[in-house]
Amino acid sequence: MTVSDHRQQNNFPPDSELESQPSKTRVKQEMHALQALGERLVELDPSRIAELDLPERLADALLEARKMTGHGARRRQLQFIGKLMRMVDPLPIQEKLDAWQHTGLRHTAWLHQLERWRDRLVSDEKMVTEFIQAYPDTDVHQLRTLLRNIEKEKLAGKPPKSFRMLFQLLRQIIPEVAG
Repeated sequence: MTVSDHRQQNNFPPDSELESQPSKTRVKQEMHALQALGERLVELDPSRIAELDLPERLADALLEARKMTGHGARRRQLQFIGKLMRMVDPLPIQEKLDAWQHTGLRHTAWLHQLERWRDRLVSDEKMVTEFIQAYPDTDVHQLRTLLRNIEKEKLAGKPPKSFRMLFQLLRQIIPEVAG
C-alpha cells in the first residue's frame, strides 16, 4: 500500500492541502505574537489606544486589562485580548506603535542634546560664544544672566532655579527636528 492509498483510506486530505495549511507550531507562534502585541497595547495611555481606531470590544478589553492587578486575571485578560487580536489586521497597529516609538526616541535625543548644551554652557564660559554662533537668534543678555545666576545659586547653596530656567530657554532656542 502506498502513502497516498493510506491517506485516502484514513480520510486524510491530499498532500497539496496539507502543505497549504500552516503548521501547529506556526499557528501558535502567530497567536503568541498577537498576544505580545496586545500586551504592548495594554501599556499605552488610553488616548493612544483611542488613536488606533480599534474595534470597540478590543479597545474595551485593553482598557479593562489596564485596571487589573491580579496576576491570574490579568493573564486571562491578555489571552482574551490575543484572541480578539486575531480579528484585526496587526500590521497597521504595529506600524503606528513603531512610529510612536521612533518619535519618542527622537524626542529623547533632542532632550539629551539640550542637556549637553546646558552642561557645557555652565562648565565653560567659552561655550557661550560657540552657542551664539550656532544659534544667532539667542538673547545673549538673558543667557549670560542665567549663567551668572546659576553660579550664585551654587555658591549660596540655593535650589537650582536658574539651572532649570536655562534648560527652558534652550528648549525655546534649539528646535526639535521632526522627521
